[in-house]
Amino acid sequence: MQDLRVDIFDSRPLDLVATGRQDAGMGTIFDPDELHQIAKQSLSKPNKTEMFEFIGDELKRRYPTHITLDNPWIFNNAGGAMGQLKLLHCSISEYILLFGSPIGTEGHSGRYTTEVYDFMLDGEMWCYHAGDFERVVYRPGDAAYLGADRAKGYALPSGGFMLEYSRGPIPTMLPFGLADTCFSTLDRHTIGRTLWQYGKLVVKELAQGKV
Repeated sequence: MQDLRVDIFDSRPLDLVATGRQDAGMGTIFDPDELHQIAKQSLSKPNKTEMFEFIGDELKRRYPTHITLDNPWIFNNAGGAMGQLKLLHCSISEYILLFGSPIGTEGHSGRYTTEVYDFMLDGEMWCYHAGDFERVVYRPGDAAYLGADRAKGYALPSGGFMLEYSRGPIPTMLPFGLADTCFSTLDRHTIGRTLWQYGKLVVKELAQGKV
């Protein structure tokens, strides 16, 4: 039985959302259900360092030419929230990354033309949509789905980490992902590292014929 919690405003059939077998197009290679299983398997590890290493190694084993493990963690400010992320895969049509904060954060999810899956690894994520009066809580092992042209408020109230996967026209997400850093924090080092890491991984994928 699928235990993927689905955005209540998503209009597609539940079986398509839960399995990730919708017609995503653009040459996608990753299966959200498989990523969810890897995330759940990592929960048996005794600490976050070993958890993240397990996820990276397992992805590298399954997708040896499409996963990069040596990118450093970098800050990310977007939608009013601050965290840190580690890029594992970036192409024009997909990304996989680790994201979180040890001290907590909250903000706006962004509204994209892509789909976003968050597989919880540590802590809690609280979410709500406009018109909701109660929060939805995601805990380790849960998966949260945000459909295209959807948005929500979210919080990691006491810190938390997740494996995040997105599919669709990824470059269209960059303005949201960089706006706070460009116009608020003015952290030029983070801007440079983000663009360098993303660009380097995209070129690597294009060289393999992966968009």
